[in-house]
Amino acid sequence: MAGAAPDPYAKIRAATEAHRAQHRCGAHPYDNGPLLAALAAAAGARRILELGTALGYTALSFASGAPDATVDTIERDAEHVRLARDNIAAAALDHRITVHEGDFASVLPTLDPGYDVAFFDGQTPTPALHKMLRGLLRTGGTLITANLNHGGTADTVRKALFDGKSWRSALVDDEGETAISVKIMSSAVGRTGSTVLGAKQS
Repeated sequence: MAGAAPDPYAKIRAATEAHRAQHRCGAHPYDNGPLLAALAAAAGARRILELGTALGYTALSFASGAPDATVDTIERDAEHVRLARDNIAAAALDHRITVHEGDFASVLPTLDPGYDVAFFDGQTPTPALHKMLRGLLRTGGTLITANLNHGGTADTVRKALFDGKSWRSALVDDEGETAISVKIMSSAVGRTGSTVLGAKQS
């Protein structure tokens, strides 16, 4: 695509795609690492939380966008954890990125709140996990939710993100796959609406 931002970790994304094709596993890399890097930079992030490490592509993207940030990323597949740690060490970012092995619901309660950015890319979003992510984000923090077009519990999460009570949200794409949301206090919310970034407004 003309004008697309360069992706310093494109090789890791390609390796993740190849790994999934070979092993028929759930390692689906997010398709826009530079966007995540830009969002981390815009937030001035110092602490970033990610659900769904795969082989480390998005954790590295976040770290590149926010050079003063630490990244906590969670992955339950032991082989993916090993490969991600290898990729992160090869990029000399293992002092800033910690890969936690385990289920999301088990690891999240062990983390301290106050994250600036959180990213959900772990299969289909669920209300319970998003409630935990909200608790770990600071007020004004940014939540990026992928896989909102998966149906089922993803529809419930999407409804909550756009109900105007707890988040200011916008969709990144016309397919409704990813939303960017800012955590707000319920009392601060007035009348609000949802938008699609880049879409024409009537």
